[in-house]
Amino acid sequence: MSKKNKNIAGVVYSTDPDFQFQFEEPAEQETLAPSKQDLRVQLDKKQRGGKAVTLITGFVGTADDLEILGKRLKQKCGTGGSAKNGEIIVQGDFRDKIVETLKSEGYKVKKSGG
Repeated sequence: MSKKNKNIAGVVYSTDPDFQFQFEEPAEQETLAPSKQDLRVQLDKKQRGGKAVTLITGFVGTADDLEILGKRLKQKCGTGGSAKNGEIIVQGDFRDKIVETLKSEGYKVKKSGG
């Protein structure tokens, strides 16, 4: 089976010579308003060589908006990080600063973890 056909669910064979399977494009989620977002901020050290990072999860929206928010948080903390897969990673322990910043922008934020 070729790699491009692995996403076809349920279609094995068709006798129709003009059959073209319609791939469903995953629709990108619309970004919710900050007051409707429920974000979690936690400290994470797993599989990072003992280095601590601040992890922000629970963002619902487009990848571009996630990148923009991640960039703002990284600038506020003066450090590096990344934003992908619905998570923002900020290098270092900046939980309190990030919670303050997100609350001032109107997000619902909770610290989670220890």
